[in-house]
Amino acid sequence: MENFRNLLLGAGLAVAALTSCAGGGQSAVETVSGLNPANFDTTLNGKKTELITIKNSNGMEVCLTNYGGRVVSICVPDKDGKPTDVVLGYDNIKQYADTLNSPSDYGSSVGRYANRIKDSKIVVDGKTYQLRANDNENCLHGGGNTGWLNKVYDVQEKTDSSVTFAITAPDGENGFPGTVKATATYVVKSNNTLDITFGATTDKETVVNMTNHSYFNLNGDPSKEGVDQVMYINADKFTPADAKYIPTGEIKEVTGTPMDFRKAHAIGETIVDTTYDQIRNATGYDHNWCLNTFKDGKGDDTQVAASLYSPKTGILLEVFTNEPGIQVYTGNFQGTGIACKHGIKYPKHVSVCFESQKYPDSPTKIVAKTKGWEISNPYLKPGEKYYSHLVYKFSVK
Repeated sequence: MENFRNLLLGAGLAVAALTSCAGGGQSAVETVSGLNPANFDTTLNGKKTELITIKNSNGMEVCLTNYGGRVVSICVPDKDGKPTDVVLGYDNIKQYADTLNSPSDYGSSVGRYANRIKDSKIVVDGKTYQLRANDNENCLHGGGNTGWLNKVYDVQEKTDSSVTFAITAPDGENGFPGTVKATATYVVKSNNTLDITFGATTDKETVVNMTNHSYFNLNGDPSKEGVDQVMYINADKFTPADAKYIPTGEIKEVTGTPMDFRKAHAIGETIVDTTYDQIRNATGYDHNWCLNTFKDGKGDDTQVAASLYSPKTGILLEVFTNEPGIQVYTGNFQGTGIACKHGIKYPKHVSVCFESQKYPDSPTKIVAKTKGWEISNPYLKPGEKYYSHLVYKFSVK
């Protein structure tokens, strides 16, 4: 959801620490999505990375790497039963780790705070903490290159249909207080659902807001724009943002605006309305919607929060979450010319991200007692357990 150039400000990953363990003429059986596991078998900064495949018996296969706790591919049957990879990414660990030449948040488990924090400052227990600025003067996705999306998670547990990634973030990492121990569990269920659970604890009060950052293209051809995909968002309101993508604090009705997806329609029908400042500023959609599925301080993760449908393949994605908000991003900064999975160069607006979350910049708005933001409390104290649930369910329509 970010301008990749801003993501790079102030830091780069030590790619020199990347030592390939794949090679020697050895071959590996490719996944259904056409990935070679050997291309992910690597040591990065002293920690082993790998490609992990989980699946069910109904034609769904999900490939992940513990580098960033990332989803690399999701293969599901289309209307003709053809296995179709519906997410963007790279087909090797070298590109994921090369944050200077191929920066990305593709498929990552983002933490400790997904989305943006204004001026890279938070107030916790009366004390102000200066965070790492990586998006203009703001902190994005926990600090970008030095955030969790570019850390090697530990593989805590795995089965044929599930994997749990774990990470320990030290006190002071990118300026955030508290040593946080977090997990991201991915489970493929028999109904072609990818069920994701994020958990965390801390030894000092801090802020936590985790999400998955998969880029979805259900059309089966990510070499072409995806604005013909039909989107639905179960939200009466959204949080407008300024030109630097920071919410203004207003919570606005979607009625009468291009932000209204309560009746599903092709993204291309409204994304072209550059007379509307929100679309013009973001060159597309990159906004947080206030979900109708969150009421009385609790999210109902049995109701559809959002959906995406491809008339070309018949694939339907339904999104469920217990979170109050969802950031929808339409690949506005794609079109970089970088060759990605299988050598494909993704165009602008090729994909859609559905990032369940606390509202962007919630720490700032909570401290300021901004009306309506109290439901989006990101603070986590010792003895408490952070829990976030996100479900991507696939079917054919």
